[in-house]
Amino acid sequence: MTTQQAPAIQVRGLEKSYKELRVLRGVDLTVARGSIFALLGSNGAGKTTAVKILSTLLKADAGTARVNGFDVATQAADVRESISLTGQFAAVDEILTGRENLVLVARLRHVGNPGKVADDLLERFSLTDAGGRKASTYSGGMRRRLDIAMSLVGNPPVIFLDEPTTGLDPQARIEVWQAVRELAARGTTVLLTTQYLDEAEQLADRIAILHEGRIIVNGTLAELKRLLPPAKVEYVEKQPTLEDVFLTLVGADGRNGHDRNAGTDA
Repeated sequence: MTTQQAPAIQVRGLEKSYKELRVLRGVDLTVARGSIFALLGSNGAGKTTAVKILSTLLKADAGTARVNGFDVATQAADVRESISLTGQFAAVDEILTGRENLVLVARLRHVGNPGKVADDLLERFSLTDAGGRKASTYSGGMRRRLDIAMSLVGNPPVIFLDEPTTGLDPQARIEVWQAVRELAARGTTVLLTTQYLDEAEQLADRIAILHEGRIIVNGTLAELKRLLPPAKVEYVEKQPTLEDVFLTLVGADGRNGHDRNAGTDA
């Protein structure tokens, strides 16, 4: 099987312990190319440890893992060339402008024409107007979108997003969700770790639940829902959700919905 034919990520029997604490206890998972795969679990379930092993930052005690067709233990350099990792907190330089952050990463990765690469990514993530501003002036959502844009310099085929919306407000979370959807639409494979159930439900093609170091279920959202008894159909008047209220008031683009729709008096 060639690299392009192999799954983007393939893990078998992954184990990791810290002294007496067994963090991963035989994890198996397969991630298809171009898909969004959510690894869901509470704090301490082992999500970040799994990502660190897959990104060659940590060695497993047992088991095998391949990313983009390369073994993380024996072909670590090839794995690192194939991936990008966005951690729980945005790793942008706040002294630099958004564009300067992107140009810096492009130069560090020896990418040709770093200025054009930066401009293209600013446009792709709707940050062109803010590109000349220092990153310290960005909102949480803008900073996270810039962080993801920096991760895409060099077009890595696989990206790891570890708790990408931790600490963000509702509007910023929606902005990041849209950015993640855009990644997959362009063919990037996304492994997303999260503790937010709605985030996995909104984004993922497949969802695995990691609990006490083991994958206890793995499937599509529809498959996971079938694990529960059939729903009892009753008439219930639908009430707007908090998200409906929020988006109606502020608008999907973050502007005030009432002000945006208001007319002008002669």
